[in-house]
Amino acid sequence: MRWGIFSDVHSNLEALNAVAAAYKFENIDLLLCLGDIVGYAANPVECIQRVREVSRVVVAGNHDWAAAGLLSLDYFNDWAKQAISWTKGKLSIPEHNFLKSLKPTYKNEELILVHGTLNSPEEFDYMSDTFQAAENFALMDRAVCFVGHTHKAGIFLQQQDGKIDYQREGLSQLREGCRYIIDVGSVGQPRDGNNKASFCIYDTTRQEVLIRRVSYDIEAAQAKILASGLPPFLATRLLAGK
Repeated sequence: MRWGIFSDVHSNLEALNAVAAAYKFENIDLLLCLGDIVGYAANPVECIQRVREVSRVVVAGNHDWAAAGLLSLDYFNDWAKQAISWTKGKLSIPEHNFLKSLKPTYKNEELILVHGTLNSPEEFDYMSDTFQAAENFALMDRAVCFVGHTHKAGIFLQQQDGKIDYQREGLSQLREGCRYIIDVGSVGQPRDGNNKASFCIYDTTRQEVLIRRVSYDIEAAQAKILASGLPPFLATRLLAGK
C-alpha cells in the first residue's frame, strides 16, 4: 500500500493542485489529509471541495475548527484571526458542516493521524521537539504516526532503547522495532525556508517514508490574497517560505 499524506493546505489552491498532480506520478493507493484545509489564503471553498474529492480521510486542524465555530479565535494571532473571519464569510452551509464534522484523530491497522499531538489533539499543540515527541510515543499503539501543524517537515525516530532522534525531510527507511512520528510539512504555507509545497508518501510494502517538495505558482496565490483584502503579509511570506 502507498499512502499519500499531506497537511496544512491553508486555502492555497495553486499549491494543492501542484501536490495533487505530483501524487498522480507516485502510484498512490489512498490520500489522507491532516487538516487545516482553510485559513490564510484566498480559496477556502475550492480547497475544501478539492480535498473532499481526492482524500479518503481528513482529520481536523485548528483553522478548520475555528472556521466552523468550534474553536475560539483567542487561540490565534492577528493575521490568523483576520483570515479565519474572512473565511467564515465565504463558506456555505455544506462546507461549514463538513469542517464541523472533522474528528481530531484517525487510526487504522497501520498508522495514526493527528494534526497536532496525540496527548492534546483538541488543543492543537505543536510536535516541536523531542520532549513533546517522547510524550506522544508513549501514547502510540502503532509504529507510525503522521502529524502536521508546525509547517516544517521532519521525522522523529524512537529507537528500541528509547532514544529519540530527529531528521529533516528526505527518505527514511523504517526499521523493525522502532517507532516514528512524521511531520509532513505544509502544502500551502511552508515555514522551513523552502517555499515549495511539502507532501509525504508512506510505502507500507517497502517500509519507506518519503517527504517531497514541488514548486507551484506562488505569484498567482499571492495575487489572490492581495486582491481578497487579506493581510498582505500572508502573501509575502509564501515566497520566503517562512
